[in-house]
Amino acid sequence: MKATKTIPTFKDEHEERLFWESHDATEYLDMEKARVVRFPNLKKTTRSISIRLPVDMIDALKVKANSMDVPYQSLIKMMLNEGLRA
Repeated sequence: MKATKTIPTFKDEHEERLFWESHDATEYLDMEKARVVRFPNLKKTTRSISIRLPVDMIDALKVKANSMDVPYQSLIKMMLNEGLRA
């Protein structure tokens, strides 16, 4: 086990984020003791956006989403995600 530095106390999440953006976690954590952890109920932070689409495109999205039995906004997110992975 190697000696590690003490993690400072942060006043808020923003301050902590700034700290970790400029520091190496391996200097503060013993990675030999690390283990895989899953957070199955953790939801990603979302933000609403506005986007202008042609009416016929929205109608086509709604028809396709209805045939898949999903909300059309969910279909748009699925399509965007697939496009980003491609």
